[in-house]
Amino acid sequence: MRKILPRRAARADRERRVGGMRLVEIADIRAAADRITPVVVHTPLVPMDGLWIKAESLQRVGSFKIRGAYNAVASLRPSGVVTHSSGNHGQALAYAAREFGVPCVVVVPEGTPRVKASAIERHGAELIVVPPEQRLSAAEKLVEERGLTMIPPYDHPAVIAGQGTIGLEIATELPDVELVLVPVSGGGLASGIAAAIKASSPGVQVLGVEPELAADAAESLAAGRPIAWEPARTFRTIADGLRADLSPLTFAHLRRHLDGIVTVSEDEIRQAMRHLFGSARLVAEPSGAVATAAVLSGKVPAGRRTVVILSGGNVDADLYRQVI
Repeated sequence: MRKILPRRAARADRERRVGGMRLVEIADIRAAADRITPVVVHTPLVPMDGLWIKAESLQRVGSFKIRGAYNAVASLRPSGVVTHSSGNHGQALAYAAREFGVPCVVVVPEGTPRVKASAIERHGAELIVVPPEQRLSAAEKLVEERGLTMIPPYDHPAVIAGQGTIGLEIATELPDVELVLVPVSGGGLASGIAAAIKASSPGVQVLGVEPELAADAAESLAAGRPIAWEPARTFRTIADGLRADLSPLTFAHLRRHLDGIVTVSEDEIRQAMRHLFGSARLVAEPSGAVATAAVLSGKVPAGRRTVVILSGGNVDADLYRQVI
């Protein structure tokens, strides 16, 4: 029998769905916050030059990815997991899988920084390296062959909700925040944070930031539909964690909640890495520095109470020495 919803509830349900997809809500994010408490660090807002840096580089796995990965495993309770990853999600999922005592396989593209690949193996996961264009298909094949559960790096409500817990922390710790800047790759981090911030304080502006050499999200939002960039284009950027395309699910979240996209150059990313080290004593991988780069470059005007997401600090030592 078809369930008949009250008119108000039916309208609210339609508002939560876009193209048949249910968008993550504040209740999902609050539930995720409870689940991830045992392993996630409530990272500080570090003051720097009139900004507040949300230092997710201080998580146990060196990036925000532990939030979404752990929430997904804790809520789904799979018997084994697999994912495709540029590195940070892979090591976060490996960590979460180890905590729950289940096997984990991580497919990474050729060229993944060794610091990230080594961490995946150190946390007990099986590492498989493939050409960039094969990472998704290889992971999907393992789902069929081994009966593993796919935990994608961004294209899953539980992952988005986990990342959204950063927004809850910002809204609680700095309730008068006016602007939040978030790195964008596949869009899970920006989707979750924007959903949390807009539910808590609708007037706060949330902007995404991505490299000019991997600006598929900016192009997608301008076109009104997801547009994929092939790996030959996105692999030009130093920001190895920001080379993924939006999914229909993350595109729907960003289209609803995000106020815009800013792009930054490779030189601006390097300068932001140097500035974060020199002024805040924070290590940022290139992907983690893009939001700071948007402010330092003047592409986002200063003067407002601004929180910048430093999404990760997993950078190979040789590259870091070259940049610094």
